[in-house]
Amino acid sequence: MQLSGNCENQDTLQGSLVDLHRGDAAILDGIDLPGEEARRLMELGFLPGMRITAGRSAPGGDPQVFQVDGSEIALRRETARRLKVRREKKVAKPVQIPEA
Repeated sequence: MQLSGNCENQDTLQGSLVDLHRGDAAILDGIDLPGEEARRLMELGFLPGMRITAGRSAPGGDPQVFQVDGSEIALRRETARRLKVRREKKVAKPVQIPEA
């Protein structure tokens, strides 16, 4: 089952949950998993448009905990790789040069 949300903002970075580091947040844009697996994740709060924050991970990085809708859910890398997200580009603040 493939579910996806609308992504019309060009100031976003596309990726998957495995691209997030601890503390990073992104908006879930789509789920590319078989029907039963996708349905189970949606029951846990992984719905397109939801904000997901990456948390801690086990040694070796698998599984990793993600925070969604007030819950912490551990996902294996194989599963997290199939959840597509979008992040806003980080805009660097302009450096102000003092006038002499």
